[in-house]
Amino acid sequence: MMWFMGQLGQLIGAGMFIRAMLPQWFIDQFYGHIEKYIHKLFGYFYPYIQISFHEYNTAESFGRSKAYAAIERYLSANSSTLAKRLRANVVKNCQSVVLSMDDYEEVIDEFNGVKFWWTSSKTIPLQQPFFSYRDDSEKRFYRLTCHRKQRDFVTNVYIKHVLDEGNDIALRTRQRKLYTNNKSDDFRSYHQKTWSHIIFEHPSTFDTLAMDPKKKDEILNDLLTFSKSKDYYKKVGKSWKRGYLLYGPPGTGKSSMIAAMANLLEYDIYDLELASVKDNTDLRKLLIETSSKSMIVIEDIDCSLDLTGKRKEKQEDDKDDKKDPIKEMDKMAKKKDKKSEVTLSGLLNFIDGLWSACGSERLIVFTTNHIEKLDPALIRRGRMDKHIEMSYCCFETFKVLANNYLDVETHELFPTIGRLLGETNMTPADVAESLMPKSDEEGVEVCLNKLIKSLEVAKEEARLKSVEDAMNKCKVEAVGEKSEDNNDQKVEKSDESSDSKD
Repeated sequence: MMWFMGQLGQLIGAGMFIRAMLPQWFIDQFYGHIEKYIHKLFGYFYPYIQISFHEYNTAESFGRSKAYAAIERYLSANSSTLAKRLRANVVKNCQSVVLSMDDYEEVIDEFNGVKFWWTSSKTIPLQQPFFSYRDDSEKRFYRLTCHRKQRDFVTNVYIKHVLDEGNDIALRTRQRKLYTNNKSDDFRSYHQKTWSHIIFEHPSTFDTLAMDPKKKDEILNDLLTFSKSKDYYKKVGKSWKRGYLLYGPPGTGKSSMIAAMANLLEYDIYDLELASVKDNTDLRKLLIETSSKSMIVIEDIDCSLDLTGKRKEKQEDDKDDKKDPIKEMDKMAKKKDKKSEVTLSGLLNFIDGLWSACGSERLIVFTTNHIEKLDPALIRRGRMDKHIEMSYCCFETFKVLANNYLDVETHELFPTIGRLLGETNMTPADVAESLMPKSDEEGVEVCLNKLIKSLEVAKEEARLKSVEDAMNKCKVEAVGEKSEDNNDQKVEKSDESSDSKD
């Protein structure tokens, strides 16, 4: 036996030596033919088949292969205990460690009584590419080996089992993320990505959201209905997405609403900064890189870009028969200084054009403090399907805040606060600031009295402002009447002078 093993080792060594020397003995084109026939000859005697799953492939050129990622998760959960060399990845703020196979490691997985060999490997090119969209310095892949008689079972049953299990693991262990887009100039350069992210851990929920309970339930039901409507959207021929417009004064809880929506549906958030996007082409690239089960958010969209500017300029140009050269120079200078060339048309195509169908199960959310400034085409039904007004604090909203900040559901001062809230406008953010204890000595009654005082001050300020506005209006009207009288007197004098001349 020892003699046989020694002879086998010498034979394998001789074969490896001949394979290594072949490229030096023959030119490349002949070596390619020889290597092909060697593999073919070897295949007649080799009883196993091998299937490779590469980390990147041409079909998914914008990111990692979904199959590779699913296999990685499957092996990490089911076979990492059998591997001797592992890679560690610390997640969830250093609270847990995820182990996966290291390079060139092999494990055995058994499914329905059949054994499968998984190998983690990589290839390193001899020459580095001068330019590439992604990092091509190392190409990792998993190789599945099994007996050839199990070929149909592998392709029809086992691989599907691995991918399904890997996707289920991803859903169970998923960490939701908050993304922000990099500047267009950055992600056009080598090794730069379109989005950067952090772990999303905002505590806002619909239970803690300061809003009228009826309106809150309406929004909650709308979101849950959308999340279960995949088949319905497919039946009516629409992309599985929905638009929400949140509008109202600052401090009314628009950002908290976005966080509560994401926490309810367990979606990632893509916070899109339009001013950092160079043009419509880069806007489409950002859309392609977003994932399903996500929210695309554009906050303060009326301040992001002048999306109606070009339309207004065209209307003004149509009115003028002759163009002023000085105005033309000013327009050219403004266009030159403009950082972003994203247009209203490009944004509309981003929301509900052909490119918007590249993913599914998405929410698109706009926020604004001034809804009247937005172009009607941007917020019509079908683009922004549901308009949600985030208004000033009412008594029902106050009770939610009182329960959140002071753990009280009723108090003798509640009627007074309810009356004052009905007489003046105060945002939920201002109410919350008054209710929040600033020291250990400040109890429930102190905080409620503090809110009452703030409401009385706001009420008095509003009264004084209304009086001042009324006085200013009277002054303007008086000045207008005086100027009209002066004009009448001038007309009468001119008539008298003309009569005297006659």
